[in-house]
Amino acid sequence: MTTVYEILKDLKRFSNKEIKLAGWVRNNRDQKKFGFINFNDGSAFSGVQIVYADHLENFEEIQKLNVGTSIEVVGDVLLTPNRPQPFEIQAKRITVLGPSDETYPIQPKRHTREFLRENAHLRVRTNLFSAVFRVRSAASFAIHQFFKERNFVYVHTPLITASDGEGAGQMFGVTTLPLDKVPKTKEGEVDYKKDFFGKKTFLTVTGQLQVETYAMAFRNVYTFGPTFRAEHSMTQRHLAEFWMIEPEMAFADLEQMMEVIEDMVKYIINYVMKELPDDMEFFNKYVDNTLFDRLNSVVNSKFAKITHKEAIDILLNSKEKFENKPEHGKDLGREHEKYLTDIHFSTPVFVTDWPKDIKAFYMRLNEDNETVRAVDLLVPGSGELVGGSQREERLDQLLNRMKEMNVPADELWWYLDLRRYGGCVHSGFGMGFERMVMYLTGVENIRDVIPFPRTPNNAEF
Repeated sequence: MTTVYEILKDLKRFSNKEIKLAGWVRNNRDQKKFGFINFNDGSAFSGVQIVYADHLENFEEIQKLNVGTSIEVVGDVLLTPNRPQPFEIQAKRITVLGPSDETYPIQPKRHTREFLRENAHLRVRTNLFSAVFRVRSAASFAIHQFFKERNFVYVHTPLITASDGEGAGQMFGVTTLPLDKVPKTKEGEVDYKKDFFGKKTFLTVTGQLQVETYAMAFRNVYTFGPTFRAEHSMTQRHLAEFWMIEPEMAFADLEQMMEVIEDMVKYIINYVMKELPDDMEFFNKYVDNTLFDRLNSVVNSKFAKITHKEAIDILLNSKEKFENKPEHGKDLGREHEKYLTDIHFSTPVFVTDWPKDIKAFYMRLNEDNETVRAVDLLVPGSGELVGGSQREERLDQLLNRMKEMNVPADELWWYLDLRRYGGCVHSGFGMGFERMVMYLTGVENIRDVIPFPRTPNNAEF
């Protein structure tokens, strides 16, 4: 069995050769004596035209094939250098493998993204979503290859945890207790000792704390997997289930970590642009006609670096009329990020040294006792792409921060042990994988770059 991808890679070898393909009908235009099937086997962005004529034994059956039907085709490869498609297949035999009736929802016409989300099990058969998920696959491979080339160890961190790594409390509980008759203690509290794990447990919001333990043995490590957040947000940038890339590096400070972040972002862009030129051309032409300019600008630029205080000063001194006024000690809004990246710098920007009161307990406190060694990477056209920090390696300072932020030290005894037994300067960051895919494709809604989106009131498929 040959694939369209293989033919496209070596047209000369397949020219005038008989091949066998299997795939799906995207469209079928039947004439009196012949017809044309727009055929796609999923191996490449490009489909191929199957030309069939009335010499086929089942010609009348083939004429009536509906969109979505799976077929096997035996035929000759005919090169067509003067047409938009480089080749077509002259069919000798077409066998129906799986029929599709008139109710098939993905017809050859424009569909809204909302409609396609309702048919997420079929939407990948469209040009847009087949391209999106090829990019997702290639970007995933690029990430693993990037870290492999730098001798990082890949760690599988747990999805079920007893600790809230972010301290935000937006976690999904995991339990086997009967919800119609929850066991209670004498004090009337839920008796978690009778639960499966004997304690209160959750789906993880981050693998960071666990992967830090491996950094203290392997030096450079990363985890890449699903994370969960019970956040009632319906924006285009939030999901209840999403994937995170979280590297952790021992003996590395904030500056060294920022070098890795910059290298990684450029590596992923370069890899996807090289591996999937047809898919990326589609996005640049039909989704975001500034995509290539934006991605090439990122790859060829040196990322800017400013402190949070400098960022706020730039915003306050600008003549821009922001909907929400920027303030020292406060977080940056999307409009503020956009001004910094798209107007003031016209390049990606590292914003460092954030106010401690809006950051997590594990970030290293600066000498001013007001800010922490945290960093966000802001990119043009998107905003925040990466967040990270140098971790607090000093046991006394970490204990003080946990007390200030009401993080229970007894539940994180093992995390504190990392500071007791051979701790060192170390840093790490997290990148939301879906946001990276959005940036690579120009697709604006995060629900359209993950196979089966999980959002409030939606857990279909």
